[in-house]
Amino acid sequence: MPGDKVYFVSDFHLGIDAQLSSRDREKKIVKFLLSIRDDAQAVFILGDIFDFWFEYKRVVPKGYVRLLGTLAEMKDRGVRVEVFTGNHDMWMFDYFESELGIPVHKQPIIRELSGKKFYLGHGDGLGPGDHGYKLIKRIFRNPICQWLFARLHPNFGIGLANFWSSRSRKRQTSEQSFSGKENEWLYQFCNEVLQSEKIDFFVFGHRHLPIDLLLENNKSRYINLGDWIRHYSYACFDGQSIELLFFENESGKIYSE
Repeated sequence: MPGDKVYFVSDFHLGIDAQLSSRDREKKIVKFLLSIRDDAQAVFILGDIFDFWFEYKRVVPKGYVRLLGTLAEMKDRGVRVEVFTGNHDMWMFDYFESELGIPVHKQPIIRELSGKKFYLGHGDGLGPGDHGYKLIKRIFRNPICQWLFARLHPNFGIGLANFWSSRSRKRQTSEQSFSGKENEWLYQFCNEVLQSEKIDFFVFGHRHLPIDLLLENNKSRYINLGDWIRHYSYACFDGQSIELLFFENESGKIYSE
């Protein structure tokens, strides 16, 4: 039977090696999921599960069977699992839905949980700035561009995409520092949304830093989930409050000012 807690996690970037190899990081993620499966009502994975993912009509990137099997097992136990695409795995189509019964969201959603309203998404392309990426994102999500890429043989297409993905990740790594909430695009985005809609918690990934900021209305909060490249961080909602936590990382730091 499912539990009563809701978990949020993002940015596994499986397929690349970091502090841990991709295989060892996958094992750690599975260990985390198994540790929460008995008290989890739902798990939201907010993008960039993979460093690259493209679903051809009859081919998906090989590997990740430990993670996929664990997600399927949790789903079969009655835990609600929902996935969001990120900027590295935006080319998810129907594989998760048809094989695992797990819905995939390509845009942010608003969801009410235990009377609290959540704004959930990966976080890429939101807020001011980053116009170059926003243009690239429109191109990558264009159905004609996706159709053309699908014409490439997987050996070439996936190799080319992995090269592009590594360049994007290196650029993002150079930006992974916290210089105050006034410089956080997602913080600005959240405050803009609050001008027209009441939201209790904004939860995003993409930023690769565990961030917990009180917004300008002094009620709502912006939570960024960090990543599983360096931080091994996640959030847990118990029906009243949400908390950023770390899995097997005693030196984890939350940026809150």
